[in-house]
Amino acid sequence: MKLSPIDLNLLVVFDAILRTESVSKAADRVGLSKPAMSHALARLRAQAGDQILVRSGKDWILTERARALAPRIYALVDEARNVLSPESDVDPPKLRREFRLHVTDHVLAILGVAVGHAVTREAPSVNLRFLSIQTEDAPALRSGSVDLAIGVFPGLPAEFRTQRLFNDRFVCVLRKELPGIGGRLSMKQFLALGHVLVAPRGRPGSVVDDALAEMGLVRRVARSVPFFLSALDLVAQSDCVVTLSERLARLHAARFGLRVLAPPLALPDYDICQIWHPRVDVDAAHRWLRRLVARVAKTHAPDLGRSR
Repeated sequence: MKLSPIDLNLLVVFDAILRTESVSKAADRVGLSKPAMSHALARLRAQAGDQILVRSGKDWILTERARALAPRIYALVDEARNVLSPESDVDPPKLRREFRLHVTDHVLAILGVAVGHAVTREAPSVNLRFLSIQTEDAPALRSGSVDLAIGVFPGLPAEFRTQRLFNDRFVCVLRKELPGIGGRLSMKQFLALGHVLVAPRGRPGSVVDDALAEMGLVRRVARSVPFFLSALDLVAQSDCVVTLSERLARLHAARFGLRVLAPPLALPDYDICQIWHPRVDVDAAHRWLRRLVARVAKTHAPDLGRSR
């Protein structure tokens, strides 16, 4: 079956004619010249099979069919305008939704509780599902299976939106009772120890290995684990060292009985960012969540300042 073409622009013309009962006033309302409006009215009459607007003495009046159709035309045009208008801000207490976030346990330990409390206060019916960060987060963000990812994202495709949340820097962490280590860790001591490598994405190597390679040096990675808290537990019960987030180390040093020392080599500071796909850029609920996460990060993870 062949569908007859429908000019949806005629709905706007019909709406203007209904509201003004005048060709010239309708033309002004929609920004057309009077001849263009007359031509549009002729096409509308042909499409509707009704005169729509007819002469009555010196005046123009709507036909009975036009008056009968008025409520439906108003509703259709108003709905079209609502659909195409920018979305208004969401009302968090009325929001019912689950957000899925890719994070590391580093991020979860620093922001997870505070973000959860803030969501509960503002939008008690919103649920958060935290998922482990992936080898590649872009496909999940593109497909919509994940709403937001928070972490370190080198080589991120240019299409994604990024917002910096807080900075962090590397420290060396080892158990307090480890013999032979004073208040400063030398390069000789650093290389003599077994190392725990945290690899959330499962990839070999790290910033530490790259920095050592530039100096012609290599460390021995005795253990490689996907989680930061597991690494802290490992060094607390071994003679190994782990190089990781200063924020995380100081947060859990007392709990695990650890010592936090400056690395014996220069390592760059790094930024933790939240990233999302542009298809949700103007989604009101998603925008609310991003603002909440950024606000919590500013309060609970203030900048550390310059490296020592």
